[in-house]
Amino acid sequence: MNFRRQRAEEVSVNLTPLIDVVFLLLIFFMVSTTFTRETQLQLDLPQAESGQPVEQAEVERIELLIAANGDIAINDRALVDNRIATLKTALQRESGGNTELPVVITADANTPHQAVITAMDAAGQLGFNRLRLTTMEAEADVNP
Repeated sequence: MNFRRQRAEEVSVNLTPLIDVVFLLLIFFMVSTTFTRETQLQLDLPQAESGQPVEQAEVERIELLIAANGDIAINDRALVDNRIATLKTALQRESGGNTELPVVITADANTPHQAVITAMDAAGQLGFNRLRLTTMEAEADVNP
């Protein structure tokens, strides 16, 4: 009996379906990803000639930023509106009920006085008694 040897087929992996699947996964993740846009308030701090620098040992605090147009952000999260009820809710959420945390109010030099007073009033109504206002050190007068 004479048996013919069959030719050995070359074993290979077809990469086309693999590339298609990876491409589809890439498209899926690109479409389903949400991009958060960080908003930062531009501040031009008022100047003061007297004052004490804040000690850096205090790590946990609530930072309240007020922009020149009155927009408010707490710990770098912008509030949806400037009403006192919204501000109080955000302060309670950020503090977790701990009214011993210091509240650092940083307001632009051109911020309306009412916006700063509203922020101080909201913190006072919630029981925060450690309020600080930040300023920039006044530049020395260079004129001879």
